[in-house]
Amino acid sequence: MPTLRPLSIIYNEKSGFHAANKDGVYEQIMTIFTNHDFEIQVFELGAEDNFDDFMQQVLSRHQSEDRGVVVAAGGDGTLNAVASRLKNTDIPMGILPLGTFNYVARVLEIPQDLLQAAEVIATGVPRSVHVATLNHRMYLNNASLGLYPLFIQKREQYNQRFGRFTLNAYTSGLDVLIRDHKELKLSITVDGKIYPVKTPLIFFGNNQLQLQEMNLNIAQCAAEGRVAGVVVAKSDKISLFRMLFQLIKGDLEHARDVYSFSADHVLVDSKSKTLTVAIDGEIEEMATPLTFGVAKNALSIMVPAHATSSI
Repeated sequence: MPTLRPLSIIYNEKSGFHAANKDGVYEQIMTIFTNHDFEIQVFELGAEDNFDDFMQQVLSRHQSEDRGVVVAAGGDGTLNAVASRLKNTDIPMGILPLGTFNYVARVLEIPQDLLQAAEVIATGVPRSVHVATLNHRMYLNNASLGLYPLFIQKREQYNQRFGRFTLNAYTSGLDVLIRDHKELKLSITVDGKIYPVKTPLIFFGNNQLQLQEMNLNIAQCAAEGRVAGVVVAKSDKISLFRMLFQLIKGDLEHARDVYSFSADHVLVDSKSKTLTVAIDGEIEEMATPLTFGVAKNALSIMVPAHATSSI
């Protein structure tokens, strides 16, 4: 009898197999893992009130010599939650992509087809990747302030009403620009140099594919493990409409009054004691100042043996 390796699947009921109408695929995935000698246990994210206790229960299965794999099944929020507890451990994370854009999976050449993604988890190789940090949190894709958190909130309203479609991401952005107007007065310290800024939006990206799709030159900086940011300098509606149009075109780098930068460390401060931040699609209030950095090679993810991309 072969020794069974531990495999834990963590899913969010809102973005999991049942929500995505993939019950049949779920059974096939279980068969793939069973055929590769994994001992499978499934955990529902949010089933326990205390997330730390929940993850401790999961990780207790992965303390043997063969660490196995902890699988995140969901979108950005689920991946972020699981990755935050696997950071700086020797337990690799597997990805079953169930999100809208699935940037983390795509940049690592993990297939969007769930059965193929399961094969990667079962037969692939662990790859070390960079994760960006914001105070006590981490982000795999992006963190942002200003209008972007409002985009996220509006997008979720559209998703709940019309379903999860890529178009909703842009429609919600247009809706926010029409209805909302917000400007932040901040002090931004970039590698020791202080800049006073008035801006409706600051965006920090950690995923080179997402930044490439925006046609931003800082994409390579993110791949190399630097803080990559974008600041919008004007907040009037005409400028913001132009910015959104350039974003939809995938040419944000050439939008007027949009400036990109990269650094090893960035500090964002405000007279406000807290700022609303969107972190990998999840909204929360965070105490100022906000400190941005990158933890290099801090997370291990199962990827295809041929994969050469990194985040």
